[in-house]
Amino acid sequence: MRCRLAAALLLAAVARGVAPVAAVEIPDGYRLDHYRAPTPDRVPGAVTLDTAGIAALLERERPVLIDTTPALRTGETDFSGEWLVAQERRDLPGSLWLPNIGYGSLDATMERYFRQNLEQATGGDRERAVVFYCYLDCWMSWNAAKRAAAWGWRRVYWYPEGTDGWAAAGRPLTRAEPVPLIVE
Repeated sequence: MRCRLAAALLLAAVARGVAPVAAVEIPDGYRLDHYRAPTPDRVPGAVTLDTAGIAALLERERPVLIDTTPALRTGETDFSGEWLVAQERRDLPGSLWLPNIGYGSLDATMERYFRQNLEQATGGDRERAVVFYCYLDCWMSWNAAKRAAAWGWRRVYWYPEGTDGWAAAGRPLTRAEPVPLIVE
């Protein structure tokens, strides 16, 4: 779907005499700002899925689905583990919502939160399929997928269309609650 949309936009731009937008380059590290922007077409160490691809994966097995959409912490000095959610978030059914794990730079608390929840969700099995997503044009899922692959997970998938693509395909979304930020 994303490729067809990109092709249609390119054809429309050429027809109007507008120069096409260059492909987004893969950064050496992680994206550190402007997280809602066009992303590259792939993540090093991960497989990119479109909506049909993730639907097929879900039919074959039970991958861990991780939503990386950001949220706000309640109080930085005396953090209770709760997140401030400005508006209702809807996810692919069965997903874990791990807010803020997709920032380009993670402090020690957020890195532990990400690692502990990834370990727990996969049972420590680095061969277990893990799918990262957010919205369309969201670097948070890109960064998180790249980081999981760098940590040694071998079946990392990235769904760049995110909840936007899932909903556009007429697939159901369910109300999401962020996993509390409790680290040991």
